[in-house]
Amino acid sequence: MRIAMWSGPRNLSTAMMYSFGNRADFSAMDEPFYAPYLKQTGINHPMHEEIIAHHECDPAKVAAQCALAGTPHRYMKHMPHHMIDGFPMDWAKGCVHVHLIRHPAHVIASYTAKREAPNFNDIGYGQQTALFDQIGGMVIDSADIRANPEQMLRKLCCAIDLRFDPAMLSWAAGPRAEDGIWAAHWYGAVHKSTGFAGAEEPLPTLTGKAETLCAQAMPHYQKLYDQRLR
Repeated sequence: MRIAMWSGPRNLSTAMMYSFGNRADFSAMDEPFYAPYLKQTGINHPMHEEIIAHHECDPAKVAAQCALAGTPHRYMKHMPHHMIDGFPMDWAKGCVHVHLIRHPAHVIASYTAKREAPNFNDIGYGQQTALFDQIGGMVIDSADIRANPEQMLRKLCCAIDLRFDPAMLSWAAGPRAEDGIWAAHWYGAVHKSTGFAGAEEPLPTLTGKAETLCAQAMPHYQKLYDQRLR
């Protein structure tokens, strides 16, 4: 089984990668198209030069890696906005596609703490709904996972015909072998964790451009939220 887990940034996506990667029967990949995305778009992200120097930047070679089987399973953490026009998608055939979502107010508040002034493309909601329309798959909300990790992970495993493994509920603190080099900037909190955080905090209050951005993202979030696994 190859699982393609699609989400925007600041969305419990790294914790989910650690959860599946902690299973003995899974290998994990961390945003394999991130370096090609930065190389081809020229967008200035934190650690831009280090990411391009350290990771494969040829999208065709990355696609070939994504097409390989795991041990025996593979979990791939992907971001929809990394899949720019012209990047191959043949590797996605036969994958189990899952869309991980989070309320945009939480995403925007968390993102701006790491990189100032995100725009709509940075947070991936439009690309995610477009991808969902194209390839389908199931939807799971990060708030539901945080509220009851075992229950939701059991439901997800059942939905994709995968045996639940209690190893998914905890992991050792610190970096993991599958981390991209960008972990040094983005993964500080999850590196301190040994499992999923507790229930989500109340929605933060946004103002100005952040509030406008949240309003732009909400219809896309709501569309997927209505399809979520319950």
